[in-house]
Amino acid sequence: MPVRKKKSIKRARKIKGEFRWANYSEKKLLDTRLCDLGLEISGTWLEKPVAQIYNEMQRRGLRLRPHFWLSEEFFCPEKNTGIAIPFYLAHPRLKRLERKEMLAVEGGNLAWCMMLLRHETGHAMQHGFALHRRKKWQYYFGNSSQEYPELYKPKPSSKDYVLHLDAWYAQSHPDEDFAETFAVWFKSHQRWRKRYEGWFAYEKLNYVDKLMGELKGRAPGIRTKARVDPLSQCEKTLREYYDEKRERFGMTFPDIYDRDLIRIFVADGDQRTGETAAAFLRRNRATLRKMVARWTGEYEFTLDQVFKDMIGRCQELKLRALGDEKALRLDFAILLTARTMSYLHAARHWHAV
Repeated sequence: MPVRKKKSIKRARKIKGEFRWANYSEKKLLDTRLCDLGLEISGTWLEKPVAQIYNEMQRRGLRLRPHFWLSEEFFCPEKNTGIAIPFYLAHPRLKRLERKEMLAVEGGNLAWCMMLLRHETGHAMQHGFALHRRKKWQYYFGNSSQEYPELYKPKPSSKDYVLHLDAWYAQSHPDEDFAETFAVWFKSHQRWRKRYEGWFAYEKLNYVDKLMGELKGRAPGIRTKARVDPLSQCEKTLREYYDEKRERFGMTFPDIYDRDLIRIFVADGDQRTGETAAAFLRRNRATLRKMVARWTGEYEFTLDQVFKDMIGRCQELKLRALGDEKALRLDFAILLTARTMSYLHAARHWHAV
């Protein structure tokens, strides 16, 4: 990693307890450097999930205590037990900008944020105790030194991996497999025993359960408080940040759903009143997933991959949900059923790491 030159960082000035940039026009805000935002975790809603992680670690008898800071995304650096949290979660104006630019706010509510922090805590445990050096860890999860792929092709029907984050993320790399398995174990106490009974993932969870019992009360070998790429050193502008982010994640949603979505919903140009189709689908997400899961026998997790693409495409097409809500739900449930079956039988479905 290149050595960064130290520069004086101009702290964002506040007006009556609010940041000056919170009242900027969108154009001016996008031209603001990340390091000039002046944000910290302290004093924001992020204190709650951080405290929850500490409480859960204490209840488990695990002595590792991750340190947290703001950066560009969620990550736990190598040879470090700290966890970075994306800066946009620390202010409502930035969350709104994130949704506009990326169509979603990763970790934008407590439940979602906790899923991601539990995953990163898994990485922190791996680093703090060098778990990847253990032969048994390697038997269950593989070789940690394996190079990270730019893309991976998951097997949705596989029972070798837990289901936690989107896109079957546990299948992307051995380190992610462990972090996902730890997150499921960390959250669900003993509920995973029933959920994964008969899966090879059950054996992995059982191994993690025994391993964490062994580590109970033990101090980690690594205790660094280093902060990698903290927000105060991120000199790119918000505009540059989003340009890079969209390019990295390939921010496009498949247009194969367009014809069916336009049949169910109404184009924004034709009718500007009423709820957006994207908001309607988010609001009915749980109901629709349960309905289609009963029809197809597929896991709700699998359905959600297609659901997410459809929500994104509805937002890009600026569709609105007009008419009888019950009829809209039924029509969309039928579409989701058909498209999920096509998705599962298609020859290619690659995901970015």
